[in-house]
Amino acid sequence: MPLWQRQKVQEMLRSLVLALLLVLPGAQAGIWPDQFGVFTKVSARPVAPPAADRAIWEEYGLEEAEEVEYASGTLRFSAVAWRLKDPTSALAAFQWQRPPDAEPSEIGRLAAATPQALWLAFGNYLFRFQGRKPEIAELAGLFDRLPRLDQSSLPTLTDYLPKADRTPNSERFVIGPASLERFEPRVPPSVAAFHYGTEAQLARYRSPRGEMSLALFSYPTPHIARERLEAFQKLDGAIAKRAGPLIAVIFSPPDPDAAERLLARVQYRASLSWSELIPSKRDDLGDLILTILALVGVLVLIALAGGLVVGGVRWASRAWFGVSESDPMIRLHLEDRAPGTGSGH
Repeated sequence: MPLWQRQKVQEMLRSLVLALLLVLPGAQAGIWPDQFGVFTKVSARPVAPPAADRAIWEEYGLEEAEEVEYASGTLRFSAVAWRLKDPTSALAAFQWQRPPDAEPSEIGRLAAATPQALWLAFGNYLFRFQGRKPEIAELAGLFDRLPRLDQSSLPTLTDYLPKADRTPNSERFVIGPASLERFEPRVPPSVAAFHYGTEAQLARYRSPRGEMSLALFSYPTPHIARERLEAFQKLDGAIAKRAGPLIAVIFSPPDPDAAERLLARVQYRASLSWSELIPSKRDDLGDLILTILALVGVLVLIALAGGLVVGGVRWASRAWFGVSESDPMIRLHLEDRAPGTGSGH
């Protein structure tokens, strides 16, 4: 093949690959789709975390953040999406970023709303909608198209926090030294011992004499928690208790009796959790079979059309122009062979 023909073929292949990338799900750049319900994306830009918070975002495994603006006629709203390394980090970011005055929203388990904004964690994503709160159907369409979505199970540590007298939106999740220094600096990283895979759930509680902070540290086994308990008890002003693989600690409570009652309410209950795959349209076996059948039908039609074109050209060449075939088909002429004759040997 001449060089110019090879270059032409390579150019066509590159164009074909580019076209496929543009139509494949998840191949588009960015997080937000061009269409969100009846709204059209009019602008998009990456979001960088503030310098003061960069260490925490890095610890939470921030992979990408994008802010967009959507419009439909005179209606406009903005939204931000943060993609993190896993759902645990999304839970931690949700607890950290939601406003103190936000109210729980029925739109999701990890959702909080103010009059003008909605905060929502889904899988390994955190979303903020400003100026308009989306409908459930709009969110379903968004979730189905999220790139690199992780829907593994959430940590159960939050479930061990006592509910009574807890200050709303005071929860903070800790997965490393940076978040520990920000939310509970009275515990040194060496005491928390994050090399064990330690996680901590913090919250504040009301008492008649003032507010106090409770920290729950989770360890892989009760034996490790038993070893770490002594280090916590040596911290200045700490009251610590172990419950299974958990350590509950309160620092310098204004009401020691209320602190003891709060610690007594921390009870460990062994639980089993697993990751459940939530099927989407892309996982529908029926849709897959229909797509395969449609592709086979298209290929059959192409083959038939090609055969008809080739046959039609040959017939027209012989019938109208008297052109003899330069490459006739190979024929065996079996009708000329006498019955019972052999191969000639």
